This record gives sequence, C-alpha cells and structure tokens, in this order.
Amino acid sequence: MNGGSAIARSLANCAEHKRRYKAGMSSSPPQAADFFQEVARSQSLWTVRDGGGFPAPFNAAGQRVQPFWSSRARVDDIIEELSDTAAFIPVEVSWDEFCSVWVPGLEQDGILMGMNWSKTEAASEDMTPSDVQRTIEMAMRA
Repeated sequence: MNGGSAIARSLANCAEHKRRYKAGMSSSPPQAADFFQEVARSQSLWTVRDGGGFPAPFNAAGQRVQPFWSSRARVDDIIEELSDTAAFIPVEVSWDEFCSVWVPGLEQDGILMGMNWSKTEAASEDMTPSDVQRTIEMAMRA
C-alpha cells in the first residue's frame, strides 16, 4: 500500500479532511449508506492506484485507510477534483474478488476502508473490511 502517494498527499492537504480528522469526526451516515447500497446493486467497487501501488493514508488514530468508491463515476470525480492525482487510474474490484482477495489482504495488513471520499468529504467512517463486507451482504439481502 502506498501511504505517500499523490492522492494521500492531496487528501491530507484538503482543509476539510484535516478538520474532520483533527476533530475525530466521520462523514455523514448517508455517504456510507450510499456506498453499501450502490455496491450491493452493482456488485463491484472501485479504488485507485499509481506506479507506487494503492494509497492508504493515515487517519487521526494512526491507522491506514484505503479509499474505495461505489462507482466509476465517483472515482473519476475524485481524480478530476484533485488535479495532482492525474497519475491515478481507477481499479474496479468485483464483489467476488473483494470477498476472496481484498478483504483477507486488507485485514492481514491492518488497513481500514474509507468509503466514497470526495474533495469535500475526504474522510469517512473508517471500517474494517470484514465489517464492510458484512454490511454490503446485508444490503444485498434487503
């Protein structure tokens, strides 16, 4: 994982991100709810990578958090909003790959997940990958 990447620096420099993390606040529940519902519907999620790998900046508690988005449009928006992330490419992760590869890998590395970050909401309710998986599975059954 790449904590020193352009997106990590961009998000760390975002005033709203700094304010939220310094205050120990998370984003609004609708942001996470949208993430769960959209992933349940599409059965895929998105992240970004560059030549250095996948970004995983630190949160206020000192834990690494990798950002994920629920649609290609959302990830494209963050790449466009933060001009110094132009080197990033969107990476689609199928639901099956997420469950079988990403959840165990992120858990093993102690990396949390951030959901649907945007320039103004560059922090989210950080969750363990297994909790994200369980919540999406519940949304799939609803």
